[in-house]
Amino acid sequence: MGESGDSFSITDLARAFGVTSRTLRFYEDEGLLHPERRGSQRVYGRADRARLAWILRGRAVGFSLADIQELLNLYAPGGARKGQLMAALEKSRERIAALKIQRDAIDQTIDELEQFCVTLTDQLAGAAGSAFKE
Repeated sequence: MGESGDSFSITDLARAFGVTSRTLRFYEDEGLLHPERRGSQRVYGRADRARLAWILRGRAVGFSLADIQELLNLYAPGGARKGQLMAALEKSRERIAALKIQRDAIDQTIDELEQFCVTLTDQLAGAAGSAFKE
């Protein structure tokens, strides 16, 4: 086993992708990875390595595990990957649209908070002046 071959231990894969062994076991429990078992040892193949790359990329851009599972299930080797790639493109565009809506909401909230800070600062300045007059 090792990163140069066709099979990888849990340690090899975890190290290669900068994740923990626990993360790999979690993805296995969720049905996203399917390592072979040799006794009590997990042996991951090239397909698992490719699936893990998709999983981590999907998580990094905010896809749910269900979305990732759907995309992984669409995988077909070679030119038959078109369905998977088109679904990933559609989900990516949906995610972009959702993030733009969130960004607009965040920008609006920041504007409201900045206005509130101005109001509070003005009230504090007025209160400080009147506090010394008593």
